[in-house]
Amino acid sequence: MDDTEELLTIGAFARRAGLAPSALRFYDDCGVLRPARVDTATGYRHYGAGQAARAVKLRQLRAAGLPLMDVAVVLDGPAQAARDVLRTHLERTRRTADEARAVVEGFLREAAGTTEDRGSLTRAWVGGAELASAVRQVAPAAATGEARERFPVLGCVLLELAEGEVRWVATDRYRLAVRVLRPTAFEGGPRQVLIGAARARDLAEWAVRQMTIEMECPGDTAGVRLWSGADCRDIPEGLGEGPAHGGEPGGFPDYRLLPAGLEAVRHRLIVDRVGLRDAVAGRAGAVSLSVGTVVGEPDDGGGPADPDTAGDAMRYGTGQVLEVAGGGREPVRMRTVHTGPRLRIGFDPAVLVPALEAGVGPDVLLEIASADRPVVVRSADQGSFTTWVMPVRRCAAADRADAAHTASRI
Repeated sequence: MDDTEELLTIGAFARRAGLAPSALRFYDDCGVLRPARVDTATGYRHYGAGQAARAVKLRQLRAAGLPLMDVAVVLDGPAQAARDVLRTHLERTRRTADEARAVVEGFLREAAGTTEDRGSLTRAWVGGAELASAVRQVAPAAATGEARERFPVLGCVLLELAEGEVRWVATDRYRLAVRVLRPTAFEGGPRQVLIGAARARDLAEWAVRQMTIEMECPGDTAGVRLWSGADCRDIPEGLGEGPAHGGEPGGFPDYRLLPAGLEAVRHRLIVDRVGLRDAVAGRAGAVSLSVGTVVGEPDDGGGPADPDTAGDAMRYGTGQVLEVAGGGREPVRMRTVHTGPRLRIGFDPAVLVPALEAGVGPDVLLEIASADRPVVVRSADQGSFTTWVMPVRRCAAADRADAAHTASRI
C-alpha cells in the first residue's frame, strides 16, 4: 500500500463499498479482502481507498450468488479460469430460475381472518419470510426420538423477545442453533415462549405467506399471538404433540453459556456448503474431515509440502484441499480455504448434515478450537444464524477406511 493513500475506518469503507461491516470482517477472516492496516492495540481495521474497486466487485459477485472460492478465481485467477467459472454459474442460475419462480408464486397468497382487541404486552414486528426462514433453520436442531422422551423441553423451539431482538433457539445437546432477527419495531419487556418443533414448523408455513407479522406475548398467559393484517394465529406454549406432551419439561438450557465458554479458534475452514453436505450425507458412520497443504505451500511446521498432493494442485489450483472420508464411502475431495495448522476432525453425519442444510448461501465457515470441542458452523451469507455442533472421536471404522485409501491421503 502507498503510504500516502487515504485510510478509511471499517464503517466509512463499508459505506463506500456498499458492504456491511460484518461482511468486511467475514471477508477478512476468509482472506478475500484484507484490511490495509490493523491497529495492534485496538484491533480496529482500516482500509485503503484504492481497495474500494475490489470490494465493489466482490459485492457484485456475491450478490450474483457466486461461491466464495469462485469469487476468488474471478478476482485473482487466470482469465480463462475466471471465464469458466462465470459460464458455469450462469448455466446453474438458468437451470434454477423456473423452480425459484414457482416457489415464489406459491408464497404470494393472502390470508383473511378476524381482529381482536390488543392489550398492553410485548410486541415485535418482523417480515413473514424472515420469520419463516429463522424457524426452518433452527427447528432441525430440536430433539427427537429418545432424547425428546427423556428431555421433553428439548423437543421445543425457544422464542425469545428481549433487548430489541427476536431470537429462535433449538438444541438436542449435540447441536445448538440460534437465529437472531432484528425487528422493525419492538415494545415491552423480555418474554420467552417454548413452542413444540412440529407446531413451529406449521407456524413457518403460515408465516412465509405474510408480508409483515406482529408478534404479541401477553404477560398474563403463556404463548404467543401472531397478527398479519386481520389474520391471527394463537400459539400456546409447550410441546402440544406426541407422547411427551404430559412430561415435565423442566427449564430450557441457557444457550448463552456455550458461546461464552468456547476456546479460541485455531482453524477457520471455508468450503462449498452444498458440496460438503453431499460429501457427508449418506455415510453409514462417523466421517473424518482432513485438510493438508497443496504442493508449493509449506506445512504448519515449515517443512515441504506433501508430494502426494501434486495432482491436487493441478485439479484444484493453489490453496488447500478438504478430504471427507469414512462411513463406508469413497473419500471426496473439494477446494477449501483453511487457516491454522493441519486439521483432522470427526463428525456424526446425522449431526453435521442438518446444520449444513439449514445454512444460507453457497459457502459455509467452520470455526474450530480443537477436535473435541464444539464447532461453530456459520452461514457465510447469514451472520445472524449460527449453529454449534459437537464433533466425535474418530471410530475404528473410520480409521480402517482411511487405511484402505492411503493412496489418496492428503
